[in-house]
Amino acid sequence: MSMYWCEYAWLPDGVAEGVRIEVVGDRIASVERDLPRAGTILNGLTFPGFANTHSHAFHRALRGRTHHERGTFWSWRERMYELAERLDPDSYYRLARAVYAEMVLAGYTSVGEFHYLHHAPGGAGYDEPNVMGQALAAAATDAGIRLTLLDTCYLTGGFGQPLSRHQSRFGDADAAAWAERARAFTPAGEQVRLGAAVHSVRAVPAEQLPTVVEATGGLPLHVHLSEQRGENVDCLAQHGRTPTTLLSECGVLGPHTVAVHATHLTSTDIGALSRTGTKVCFCPTTERDLGDGIGPARALLDAGVGLCLGSDSHAVVDAFEETRALELNERLAGEERGRIEVGELMAAGTRHDAIGWSEVGELAPGAGADLVTVDLDSVRTAGTEPGGALYAASAADVREVMVAGRWVVQDRGHRLLPHPAAALAREIGQLWE
Repeated sequence: MSMYWCEYAWLPDGVAEGVRIEVVGDRIASVERDLPRAGTILNGLTFPGFANTHSHAFHRALRGRTHHERGTFWSWRERMYELAERLDPDSYYRLARAVYAEMVLAGYTSVGEFHYLHHAPGGAGYDEPNVMGQALAAAATDAGIRLTLLDTCYLTGGFGQPLSRHQSRFGDADAAAWAERARAFTPAGEQVRLGAAVHSVRAVPAEQLPTVVEATGGLPLHVHLSEQRGENVDCLAQHGRTPTTLLSECGVLGPHTVAVHATHLTSTDIGALSRTGTKVCFCPTTERDLGDGIGPARALLDAGVGLCLGSDSHAVVDAFEETRALELNERLAGEERGRIEVGELMAAGTRHDAIGWSEVGELAPGAGADLVTVDLDSVRTAGTEPGGALYAASAADVREVMVAGRWVVQDRGHRLLPHPAAALAREIGQLWE
């Protein structure tokens, strides 16, 4: 058993002072407040670990490289395809390990990897069909973060269109072939779990969707939904219904499902997400980077839809920036402050159950022992009330991170990958040579 005394801690009912947390193995055994200093001292404010529920690890190599001549979402996508062709299992492992280390340093203790980079360039299968997924699992383990591999079904290049040359390494022959390959992946280690994903209604034909749902068997199931208005227009032209309605009719929506982005929804769409118990994952920093728009967070919350958060393309990796952006974006859209309460923000930022880690996400007895301690004396947080730190702190203020009872970050340094910035620079530089 290990005992930690937190100067301040964010408990389920808010911030408390003088909190003692006892950890046994990978679980929190007890939480007591208003106690004198004892055990290992954690000065600052200790949060439960944050959940990054939507990640494309290889997109990190696009940061700062897609703004030439202004660009659009679609020109960004062409650059992404160019990058995807340059990766092999070894380079994917090295890049993802550094990206996951960056996430832990930023306060994330779990990640849902929306994984569609399955095959070799040109679409040829590797001798080991899931070698790219195995590279991600090894990278997460070596970076000390919990991983849910969301193996993604990706079959077409658009409504009624074949996969392009660039997309060929993403695709399987059909949903049945995808399911056979995905089921063959065996998670290695206690910090890796398996989920599934439908890339989008553009990339999986409607008649194939029920096969994907049947194959998931209650695993987390994620899907890109209405990120761009063009997707809605094309879906209405092809099917005479919105993407949300199409997914609902095909059985994709439900309590194990997370709709990613959900930026451009009708009131009927919001009702369908609520009625089916589907969660929604916003990725605010990527959505603003790509000019997607501002999703209807308050309307979804009012309808009873659970929200979670991801850093998606990793234009920014900062759990605090991503979390407070829910409220800040609502302020811009609604021209009003206080649209989303801080408790609702924390619930969204720590919703690990969206990627199958239901035991993680709060500082409470029996919960997984994931702790994130931030500095309250930096130039960003000095003078801030502890309860306001969610609005003031950044990834640079993260001092310690524990994942499953093990310290991965101490004194702002990553214990498993000592020089993650150098690793990122090296791997990204080699990919673009």
